Amino acid sequence: MTLDLSWGLLLPALLPVAAMLLVLVVDAIAPRTRLAAPVIGALGLGGGAATALPGVLDAGPRLTLCTPAPEGRCLWDGGPLTSTLQIAALLATLAVLALVSIHRAGVVDVVMLLASASGAVAVVAARDLGTWLITLELATLPVIALVAWRDRRAAAHGALTLLTTSLVSFGLLALGTALWVTGTGDPTLTGDSLATAWAVPEQRVLVSLATVVLLAGLAFKMSAVPFHAWTPTTLTSGPLPVSALLASASKIAAVGALIVVLAPWESVVGATPGPHAVVAALVTLTVASMLVGTVMALRQTEVVRLLAWSTVAQAGWVILPLTALTAAGRRAGAVYVVVYAVAGLVAFAAVRAVHGPRVEDGRQLTAYQGLLRRDPVAGGALALALLVLAGLPPGIIGLVAKIVAIRPVVSAGLWPVAVVAVVAAVLGIAVYVRWFAVLVGEPEGPGPARPASRRASVGVALVGSAVLVVTSVLPQLLVGLVS
Repeated sequence: MTLDLSWGLLLPALLPVAAMLLVLVVDAIAPRTRLAAPVIGALGLGGGAATALPGVLDAGPRLTLCTPAPEGRCLWDGGPLTSTLQIAALLATLAVLALVSIHRAGVVDVVMLLASASGAVAVVAARDLGTWLITLELATLPVIALVAWRDRRAAAHGALTLLTTSLVSFGLLALGTALWVTGTGDPTLTGDSLATAWAVPEQRVLVSLATVVLLAGLAFKMSAVPFHAWTPTTLTSGPLPVSALLASASKIAAVGALIVVLAPWESVVGATPGPHAVVAALVTLTVASMLVGTVMALRQTEVVRLLAWSTVAQAGWVILPLTALTAAGRRAGAVYVVVYAVAGLVAFAAVRAVHGPRVEDGRQLTAYQGLLRRDPVAGGALALALLVLAGLPPGIIGLVAKIVAIRPVVSAGLWPVAVVAVVAAVLGIAVYVRWFAVLVGEPEGPGPARPASRRASVGVALVGSAVLVVTSVLPQLLVGLVS
């Protein structure tokens, strides 16, 4: 059997791998070259994003690793939605590399970031279960190492929590893939094989069970309730840049993996009986995540823990449009996760600019009193990120993303879910406005001492803020990418 292979479509995943190997070779030859690893890593991530750009601009099919006809299967999709998620994951990882700081990023940090990025890029494009499962774990395991790569007991505890969760998640994912292959007789995630299996009652039950199990495994990685317990512990115990990675690139990878799993279900949306079990599972994850995450975020006074619970709530918003099981819903989910990832990166970068990379305590809301006046750059970037997350002007792109997320749900007739989303949006405003009000208040005392080195943090916050401003003024730039 031969495969139709297009190397250009594989470059977004291959360039980070090549950069990772080059970093290891350079370190073996010249271990004292401090800047080589981060520079090579940045070039690999930036180059990967550049090679994915044609996929965003080309609306035609971009498939590779295809087996011969008449029963051919394509195992890699480089279309607009996939390319958008790939670019977002690579640039988010590049931002995290900058947050680690070009002067402090060691070989281990860079290699782990590149490995995670290559996994994130591959999992959103994979259409066969073998590649999908392996690359999803590749996107996860290096992050666990990054959390533990510090001489702090709290970081080790956070890494152990994440590792335990990942093992359970992997077990569910392996079980789900096995059930899918048994139910469809096909190791690829295609609508044709699902539609054929749906006509047989026994197979229908099996593929529904397989998808529900896969959803549970992915819910761990997305921090969706009730599989979210690791999120506050890990994000607050690890270094801030790694927490930013978990809230951005890792989230994009998990959402991309979920989109791949749900894409075949569009072929049976109008069937009798319909895919009610899958929709019910998605609705449960959505409603629970939005409400629990938002209510818990309202109770937090430590800013990173607040952002962690915000991640749980935003997971519900990302899953919301996917409940429609349509192409429009998948595109809306991609739009939302990209907007959230940028806003989350800006928020974490601003927090790091205020406190530095490693802070044991002092990250209370009260430390941000009057930050807009004391530190207009970091305070302004943080304020914009909070308004985007709340969906309030001038963070218009946040509101647009919420409207785009609700629209497929309404079109599918899931009105009760849409009503819950509106309620969660109103509660979410209180979460972020509470922090915003602290920023614009009168300063009380000098506040935390500025870190000695914060140029990278400020740079990431400013670049991310610029992206949020441009997309708020011209939201069609982002929405049009996946429409």
